Amino acid sequence: MPEPEFILIDNEEVPLRVAVLGTGPLILCVHGWPELWYSWRHQMTYFSELGFRVAAMDVRGYGGSGKPDKISAYSMRALASDVAAVIRALDDRRVILFGHDWGAPIVYNTALLYPELVSAVAGLSVPYRPGTEVSMLSLWKQLYPDRFFYMLYFQQEGIVEAELEADIPTSLRKIYYACSGNAPLGEFLKDKPSESGLLDGMVDPKPFPSWMSEADLQVYTTAFEAGGFRGPINRYRAQMLDFEELTELRGRLLPQPACFIGGERDPVRLFTPGIDLYEDRASGYEDLKEDVIVPGAGHWIQQEASEATNAALLHFVKSL
Repeated sequence: MPEPEFILIDNEEVPLRVAVLGTGPLILCVHGWPELWYSWRHQMTYFSELGFRVAAMDVRGYGGSGKPDKISAYSMRALASDVAAVIRALDDRRVILFGHDWGAPIVYNTALLYPELVSAVAGLSVPYRPGTEVSMLSLWKQLYPDRFFYMLYFQQEGIVEAELEADIPTSLRKIYYACSGNAPLGEFLKDKPSESGLLDGMVDPKPFPSWMSEADLQVYTTAFEAGGFRGPINRYRAQMLDFEELTELRGRLLPQPACFIGGERDPVRLFTPGIDLYEDRASGYEDLKEDVIVPGAGHWIQQEASEATNAALLHFVKSL
C-alpha cells in the first residue's frame, strides 16, 4: 500500500497514533485484538483511491499509541473517548466509522455516546447487541463453568501475557490461523480443560495462508515485541467496568445507518454453545442497510477477504 502519514493525537495524556491516507470525506477505522492500524491496509488503499480520507488508529495499548497500565484505562467509555478525540482532531463534520472485532463494539459505543460525531457505522465480525442486565463476563462463566474459554482465562493478570510473550511470532501465527477461515471449524474454541493455556492444542501453520505474508506478520510481531500484551488483554478485564459504567445504553438500538459484515467461518458465531450468534444479528439496529456474510471467510475478514469486504463497504457507503 502507499505509505500513509502518521499523526499523533492526544486524548487526556494518552497519545494515539493514527495512519492517514488520501483526501476527501473521512472514514475512521478501528481494529481489534490482537491487531494494529495495519489490519485496515487494504481498505485504506481502496477507499483513498475512491476519493476518501481514510484514517486507521492504533487503539490504546497497541502499536504506536499510549499504553496505560491500569485496567480501568481500557474501559469502553475510555476507548470511545479516544475515537471521539481522533474524529475531532481530523474533521469538523460527522464521519463514517469502520470497526472490526473489539473495534466493532468500540465504534458502536462511540456512535451511541457521541452521536454528533458519527454519521454511519460499519461493524465487522461482531454484530451490535444492546447491553442487558447481565454482564458478559457473568454470561461466559455460566456458559463455560468447567471448560476453557479464552475471555475467562484472560482475567488473571500476567498469565496470558507470559504465555503469548514467550514466542510472539508463534503466538500470533497460531491465533491468526485458528480464527481464520482456513482452520478447521471450531479450532479456536476447542473443548479443553479450564486450566489450559490459550495456545494449547493450536496449530502453527507452515506455510501460513496467503492472505497474510511474512512481511505482514513481521509488522505485527515487531509491534507486540515492543509493546507487549498487557494493554490489549486489559480490554477483556475491563468488561465489568463497562457493565457498571454504561447503564444508560442498556437496551438502546443503534440509531445511525449501519452495516454488518461477517465471515461464514468466524468463530464468533460459536461463542454461545448450541447457538449461532449471527442468526439474529439484525435485531440491534434501527437502520441496517448492508448485511453480508462472506462465504469461506473467518474472523480476520478485511484481510482474508479484502475484495468482498471492500465491495460490501462501498455499497454501504454509497447508500448513505
